[in-house]
Amino acid sequence: MTDITALTALVQARAGAAPVQLGLILGSGLGHLAQAVDGVAIPYADLPGFPHAGVSGHNPNLVIGDLEGVRVAVFGAREHYYERGNPAAMRVPLTLLKALGAECLIATNAAGSLRPDIPPGDLMLLSDHLNFSGLNPLIGEPTDARFVPMGDAHDPALRAALKQAAEAEGILLPEGVYTWYSGPSFETPAEIRAIKILGGDAVGMSTVPEVILARFLGLRVAAISTITNMAQGMSDEKISHEHTKAMAPLGARKLDQILRRFLRNMR
Repeated sequence: MTDITALTALVQARAGAAPVQLGLILGSGLGHLAQAVDGVAIPYADLPGFPHAGVSGHNPNLVIGDLEGVRVAVFGAREHYYERGNPAAMRVPLTLLKALGAECLIATNAAGSLRPDIPPGDLMLLSDHLNFSGLNPLIGEPTDARFVPMGDAHDPALRAALKQAAEAEGILLPEGVYTWYSGPSFETPAEIRAIKILGGDAVGMSTVPEVILARFLGLRVAAISTITNMAQGMSDEKISHEHTKAMAPLGARKLDQILRRFLRNMR
């Protein structure tokens, strides 16, 4: 088990002891945002208990410093469940985030859309989620803290602040329900039809475990999807990881503007 006290001391020795205000988990196409932070980059490999985060298109560094006047901790990569079958892979990083003083987490991801009115290149603010995988990062947690209420898992006040930032930047930010699919294979047309019937508006392979862990740790959380493709069967486009990486920067530019405005409004 990772010693969070020792890990916190290690990070503060390199990045300073000033409290972090906000955590950011960067999805595909947003790596440049970590580079914009005025601070210190610490490779995950230097941090005991951190995931290896071996997916191409991600940069496994923890960056702590100033972004738009707010002290942030930016996670340049996440470990997905499909990498090693561990839904709790991000528990140590998020526990560290809490220990560093943060109260909020903003997660981002790349996702496929089930709605024609949210096409590739657009963004979707998560209003709620469906755990289509049935997995849970709190399985095995021995305390009663594992029974986490999820009624307002996607914090209404944070969502309102993100929508206000988007409006100020002239960017559409519709809300919708994100569905977590375990991956790594993409969904079948039949699975997408099932998700649509269940009320899903977008589908992806991350974020839901982090939302559950964040709520378990007492962090307020919001999340935004960059839409990189229409879900299987919704269009004629060929879905692949390379396609996701190629399309992610289109929405990432808009997301960059929203996050920067959101941070400036926090000051």
